[in-house]
Amino acid sequence: MISGVSNPTTSTTANAGTAKTAAEMQNQFLTLLVAQLQNQDPMSPMDNAQMTSQMAQISTVTGIEKLNETVNNVTGQFSMMQMVQGTSMIGRTVLSEGNTLAAAGEGVYTAAFDLSGSAANVKVQITTPAGQLVDTVELGSGEPGRNYFTWNAGNYQGDPSQLRYNVIATNGDSPVNAATLTPYSVIAASTSNGNLLLELNNGSSIAYSNIKAVY
Repeated sequence: MISGVSNPTTSTTANAGTAKTAAEMQNQFLTLLVAQLQNQDPMSPMDNAQMTSQMAQISTVTGIEKLNETVNNVTGQFSMMQMVQGTSMIGRTVLSEGNTLAAAGEGVYTAAFDLSGSAANVKVQITTPAGQLVDTVELGSGEPGRNYFTWNAGNYQGDPSQLRYNVIATNGDSPVNAATLTPYSVIAASTSNGNLLLELNNGSSIAYSNIKAVY
């Protein structure tokens, strides 16, 4: 190889800061490769395996750039699909973790809870935000999984939407775990960092993945 003609792989690497795209790097590589072939020592020609390796390297860079473009396009399309999915949720009622009540009719409020096992005795305590007992709903026995209840707020003078509830479930002398769930109305949908968010009627937002049920 004639002195002064550099190896194209080395030159491409050295100028990576200047050639910022795969296309620019490829053009630079091919220019140097042609110069090398034109000026190579006939007694010591460039090895075909080395040339193939160098071309494979630049092809890899091009492939990675195209892959990144494809991923970005797919991500954008997925976000649009999420938004379409989210708009179909507007006006629907969803269940999520919480311990507040939702209106189910004139003076009637409802909520739900998940029991970890069978319970012989289940009761729901309705309280103020400060914990003062307002009423107790005796439900009798409860099955494992999802359970619903309603409460008549006709005798309550305050705003029932501000009340809280907790579930006490037992099976003999053993307590049964109960996870409280609140119904919310979905009023809007949005995306954040690739996640679908549902805006609820209480002013909060929740990730779609945290929804327990839709009805």
